[in-house]
Amino acid sequence: MGDRVWSVRYNHSHDQLVLTASSDSRLILSNMVSISSEPFGHLVDDEELSEGEDNHQEDKSKEPLKDSVVSTYEEHEDSVYAAEWSSADPWLFASLSYDGRLVINRVPRALKYRILL
Repeated sequence: MGDRVWSVRYNHSHDQLVLTASSDSRLILSNMVSISSEPFGHLVDDEELSEGEDNHQEDKSKEPLKDSVVSTYEEHEDSVYAAEWSSADPWLFASLSYDGRLVINRVPRALKYRILL
């Protein structure tokens, strides 16, 4: 019998962030931009375009994010049955395994800033 996913939760503030908890004792944080309700990329107005063409290096950091696994958390020693986002902090989440271990983690800072900026 294969591993089972016990819990899937999306972030209510940034719905492209998805947590999955499974019987292989792993919690996976994914960035699923393709299902996000937030706009893709950066909206540019005419003033920004007229500022000059010397910002080519910044353009690379503003490339749209792609669907990907952000992190795999392996702090649990038993099946992870629950995962939940904090209702007070959209960057904080918790997971609970069968053996009673509660683990609290944060969205990596680099991804947080890519989403916000």
